[in-house]
Amino acid sequence: MNTKYSDLINQTYYFPQEEFKLNKDNLQFHNIDLMKLVEQYGTPLKFTYLPQISNNINKAKSWFRKSMEKNKYDAKYYYCYCTKSSHFEFIMNEAFKNNIHVETSSAFDINIVENLMANGKINKSTFVICNGFKRDQYIENIARLINNGHKNTIPIIDNYEELDLLQAEIKGKFKIGIRIAAEEEPKFEFYTSRLGIGYKNIVSFYKKQIQENDKLELKMLHFFINTGINDTAYYWNELVKCIKVYIALKKECPTLDGLNIGGGFPIKNSLAFEYDYQYMIDEIINQIKIACDEAEVEVPNIFTEFGSFTVGESGGAIYQILYQKQQNDREKWNMIDSSFITTLPDTWAINKRFIMLAINRWNETYERVLLGGLTCDSDDYYNSEQNMNAIYLPKYNKEKPLYIGFFNTGAYQETIGGYGGLHHCLIPQPKHILIDRDENGIIATEVFSEQQTSDDVLKILGYNKK
Repeated sequence: MNTKYSDLINQTYYFPQEEFKLNKDNLQFHNIDLMKLVEQYGTPLKFTYLPQISNNINKAKSWFRKSMEKNKYDAKYYYCYCTKSSHFEFIMNEAFKNNIHVETSSAFDINIVENLMANGKINKSTFVICNGFKRDQYIENIARLINNGHKNTIPIIDNYEELDLLQAEIKGKFKIGIRIAAEEEPKFEFYTSRLGIGYKNIVSFYKKQIQENDKLELKMLHFFINTGINDTAYYWNELVKCIKVYIALKKECPTLDGLNIGGGFPIKNSLAFEYDYQYMIDEIINQIKIACDEAEVEVPNIFTEFGSFTVGESGGAIYQILYQKQQNDREKWNMIDSSFITTLPDTWAINKRFIMLAINRWNETYERVLLGGLTCDSDDYYNSEQNMNAIYLPKYNKEKPLYIGFFNTGAYQETIGGYGGLHHCLIPQPKHILIDRDENGIIATEVFSEQQTSDDVLKILGYNKK
């Protein structure tokens, strides 16, 4: 009878996969020996595998290039990184090796952009797309960037008042974009996104406040669907509406030459994950091309703002199973040496699921368990996989330590979890390491941040003011 953990994985999924394979009894991730990381750095442990950031950026660039060639699409593609997914310098340094552009969402993002410029990571030709609801500090920072000569900064107008606020601060002529307020799926609690301006109002807004204004140059129409780029009737319907608005606006505004389709590429959240990226891009490019050709307008340059797709698959977390609690006849709780609320907050906040696999002991028998965190909060648990209604792991044995890994956790978790600050029940922030690979394929690791200490926490709380 096939009862080993390795049998379970092989019977349930196609395994090994591109990034996952087995070396005897232990899991490898991109040919990285994860047990060696555990032995060297201990647990709990966060890691970032930097090469995956460049890998995904260049995959997307290749997909768009192939699609534009296939469809004879005579315009350019610009890959922008959505900074809110992860603001860390090590993320930016890796991403901007690849001749990409940047999308911001709040005031302090502009300070990061200025730092990147000062250090030569980006330059005057880099597009800076400024999204989000803009008030004093954000407006001031955008204006400073433009006034200092960065003419490829494009604030995206989110509401009517922003136009006046920007004009009051920016000297001379500047570029702008307009965001469409998409209509949400019927299952949402509201009908229309809070971001942007309604479909039916955009052309009239342009005619009334932009068309005759010598200080403004409209360059971009921005479109984003909250649920992401998916092969659904809802997505295609919203895209068609967006293209119609672009065409109507283009006929009134010759300077308009960019269509920003936002972010929304999904990332792998299960070993059973399937998504045809090339097909989706082909369909998007084809629909834009057909509609523009029929309307006899030039096709727009395409901008994307991929965040999770850029950084998500670079991140991971490793925990040790500390203890097993048998709470009733059916439920066994494996307690990890950290907290899901602290380190993977999306598992608690939006019931998000990541790839979860045992790191070691693959050739031993398995059991069904629940995973519990260290806090005293009843919501600090993880109870199922993306395509399974349970968690299965090698059987707990207090004589044989068991380690588990959560993968593709690189987007949003650090900022939502409050990196460097206080965490629920004062569970410390784990050690974080960076993993890189040189031109010869040699892996190098370094500690980005040590695990939080009691002194760190007490100082934040005001106990140690010195």
